[in-house]
Amino acid sequence: MGERWRAVGVLAIALFAVNVVARLVIRFGFDGDDTAEARVSLGMFVAIGLILAGVAFTWGRQRPVARWAGEVATAIGIALGLTVLIGPLVTGSNPFAGGSATFFAQIAFYLVATTAGVFLGYLLLTALGLDHRSRSLKRYAETSAAKPRRIVRR
Repeated sequence: MGERWRAVGVLAIALFAVNVVARLVIRFGFDGDDTAEARVSLGMFVAIGLILAGVAFTWGRQRPVARWAGEVATAIGIALGLTVLIGPLVTGSNPFAGGSATFFAQIAFYLVATTAGVFLGYLLLTALGLDHRSRSLKRYAETSAAKPRRIVRR
């Protein structure tokens, strides 16, 4: 049980670390340049999506969706809370400095990026037939085809 929570914690901290790095790059490298800030933010969301696509691809091979989806959702929720509430404090800002529209836009963008990443990773895994369910069905088909045919007497 502890191993599951360790993986969730590491994933949440990794997602938060990507956000902190992007915030620090914006603050020290592009302070005041809105187009550069938008590009760095877009890069951050792409990086978060790719991380989650890789996690979905890796965890989807090993375990059924019902098991790993909750863990990924928990990690995303923790990382979202850290990103929205603690992330601005790291760079010396207030989480609500931009107003409620900016606060909720951050949440919406984060959820879209994370959901897209997880879905793309799992869809790629499923399309390749490497997910847990496809492999289980393949093993079942192989074992049922390997049994000799039973003779039925009438």
